[in-house]
Amino acid sequence: MLGSLSLIILVGLFMSFIMNKLHLPRIIGMLIAGIVLGPFVLNLIDTSILQISAELRKIALIIILIKAGITLDLKDLKKVGRPALLMSFLPATFEIIAYSIFAPMILGISRVDAILMGTVLGAVSPAVVVPRTVSLIERKIGTKEGVPQLILAGATLDDIFVIVLFTTFLNLAVSGNANYMSFVNIPISIILGVILGVVVGYILVNIFDIFYKHERYIRNSLKLMIIIGVAFGLVEFETVMKEIVSISGLLAVFSMSLVIKIKSSKEISDRIAEKTGKLWIVSEVFLFVLLGAAVDIRYTMEAGLPAIVLIFVTLIIRAIGVISCMIGTNLSFKERLFCVISYLPKATVQAAIGSIPLAMGIGSGNIILSVAVLGILITAPLGAIGMDIGSDKLLKKEYVD
Repeated sequence: MLGSLSLIILVGLFMSFIMNKLHLPRIIGMLIAGIVLGPFVLNLIDTSILQISAELRKIALIIILIKAGITLDLKDLKKVGRPALLMSFLPATFEIIAYSIFAPMILGISRVDAILMGTVLGAVSPAVVVPRTVSLIERKIGTKEGVPQLILAGATLDDIFVIVLFTTFLNLAVSGNANYMSFVNIPISIILGVILGVVVGYILVNIFDIFYKHERYIRNSLKLMIIIGVAFGLVEFETVMKEIVSISGLLAVFSMSLVIKIKSSKEISDRIAEKTGKLWIVSEVFLFVLLGAAVDIRYTMEAGLPAIVLIFVTLIIRAIGVISCMIGTNLSFKERLFCVISYLPKATVQAAIGSIPLAMGIGSGNIILSVAVLGILITAPLGAIGMDIGSDKLLKKEYVD
């Protein structure tokens, strides 16, 4: 097992370095490393690691949500207002509806599986978008019009929205029962998840404050470990309670992190966010390499042209959703175009949840995974390169005296 872990880390990092030199997203290199090392090519990864691959990816997803909650700046969200709120769900909704319509026609899968595929592919990638928008804010590019702030806030919440829908429709696809309660559970799951996360977040902040007042200061590294441990518990609590009431454990994790961000001092929240970012570097390697290892490249190639056509059709529908969010704003055509480009890349969430339907025994699980991988390979470079080039050509530089 140690040899496999060594290969995952070293080959994943080496391939990400190569991609970085080619000005492509590092995650593409990690994905390729996983495919090559995986059981369908060189078969160099220990089966014991592959057996817990889904759990390892869930851990990475939890870290993503903690990082999203800790780093989201509510001032930016208030500044961009209505468009950011719309960007958090409307483009993804357009894309999910597009998959529900076109996936059965193009790939011959059921409507429920098509919607599930849409929830897998519907999220924008924080691994591609967040570093680039943060860089734009630091360099004062597009900030006067609020473009990077809009994208950053909207994309963060977009992931949460899609993950909650994915969990709901996965349960629907597994049970096979399309009764009205499955849809009633969506708002129930969201509301209870938020309430649970807020309550737990307040409890943790108060515990940290009590220790501080009694001069028993808890190091930020230890705080992060406590937060992660509680986050694991929240996700497990969803499983324990699923027969009684529907609760989104993942949304609870995000809400908890957001409360900790709001109620803690800026210095503490920034330090925790910094440490979460470092932890994410390690998680990212395992997430994308293990996703690549789960891919049967032969099956992905067989999906071929129809899957690629489906991806581009749904991206066009998604672009219409992004443009719809801009109605009534003062953004120029170029700035709106940049928003469309920024909402193209898929990677992080797809890597975390793309193979779950297959692991859960969903009939279309293999094709869902194949389309997810193709979506990453196509849209991550497209979005990354588009944002890098478009930021100079489509956005205005804010000059500060």
